[in-house]
Amino acid sequence: MNFLLTNDDGIEAPGLAALARAFEGLGSLATVAPDQHLSGCSHQATTHRDLTLTPHGPQRWALDGTPVDCARVGLLHVAPETSWVVSGINAGGNLGADVYLSGTVAAAREAALLGRSGIAVSQYVRRGLPLDWDCAARWTRTVVELLLARYPQRGALWNVNLPHLPSDSRPPDVVFCQLDPHPLPVQFIAQENTFRYFGVYQDRQRMPGHDVAVCFGGAIAVTGLLLG
Repeated sequence: MNFLLTNDDGIEAPGLAALARAFEGLGSLATVAPDQHLSGCSHQATTHRDLTLTPHGPQRWALDGTPVDCARVGLLHVAPETSWVVSGINAGGNLGADVYLSGTVAAAREAALLGRSGIAVSQYVRRGLPLDWDCAARWTRTVVELLLARYPQRGALWNVNLPHLPSDSRPPDVVFCQLDPHPLPVQFIAQENTFRYFGVYQDRQRMPGHDVAVCFGGAIAVTGLLLG
C-alpha cells in the first residue's frame, strides 16, 4: 500500500516525524509537506504563482505552498500510486468546528476530493503537560490499522484527535463519534480600532458523545467527515 504524508506545521515539525514512525512497515511512504508553518490556512490552494518542490531526504520533499498544494502535487506528480493521504500529526486539536479552519484536515479532504482516502491526525494539547510524540505515533498506528482493515474503499475522509495524557497512561480507547456542532469560543481584545482574537480552547462547549467531549475525556476521537 502507498501512503502520502503531509501536514500544515511544516516539513521539520516533530509531529510529521512521529507520523512517519507510525507508518513504518505498513507500505511505501512519500512525504510532501509545506516548507513553513501554515496552521489555520484552511483549504487554501495556490493558483497564481509557480510552486517549488525541494528534496529533503529520501522520498521527502518540501513545497512552498499550502497543505492542499502538497496533496495535489504529491498525488499528481510525486506519488500518483498513493492510496491514502495522511496529514499530521498536528500539534493541537482539530475538533468540531476546527475542521473548517484546519490546514491539516484540508489536505486529507483534498485527497478525498481527488478520489483517494484521507486521514487527518491531530494531537490535542493540554497546558502544562509535555507532549510525548512517541505515544502519539503508537496511538496513530493503532487507529490507522483499524481504519485500513475496516474501511478499505477509496473516498473515505477521517478526522482523528488524540487525547493529551501522561506518558505512563494506558493506551486510550478508540471511539467513533460525530463532530460537535458548537462554535468555538471567540472573543476580541479591542483597543481603539484594533481587535486581537482571544479564545480559550478548553472552554468550548461539549456535547456528550461527540468528538470534543470524547477527546477531552481521554479517548481517541475518530470522526468520518462528509464532502458534501
